[in-house]
Amino acid sequence: MALITGITGEYNLIEIERNVNKKIPDAIPLYKEFLSKINLEIIKLPSIAEINKYSGHTAAKDVPVLVSAINGKAGYLVTGDKKDFEKPKKSGNYPFQILNPPEFIDGIIPLIFKGKS
Repeated sequence: MALITGITGEYNLIEIERNVNKKIPDAIPLYKEFLSKINLEIIKLPSIAEINKYSGHTAAKDVPVLVSAINGKAGYLVTGDKKDFEKPKKSGNYPFQILNPPEFIDGIIPLIFKGKS
């Protein structure tokens, strides 16, 4: 049994590939090779109804990320755009903690692996 399972949204992967292709297109083969080697659960694109339900909770571009985390039953939403999620425009009681990568690595990972060695 895994101590931790990584999930991401299909939307996130589309955005990552678009940005990598735009900024460093030569890295796409490496990105695809790496992606194929990690065992991520990929959450399907949210429906328009799901996106509409959470519209206004965060920046429009981030609503599919929020919905994917909810649909994937995430324990943590780890994002470099934490500022867009810290102060929701609408009240949201989300079933996960929102952290930036250093907060997750420094604060959560040690707790997960504590006593597992």
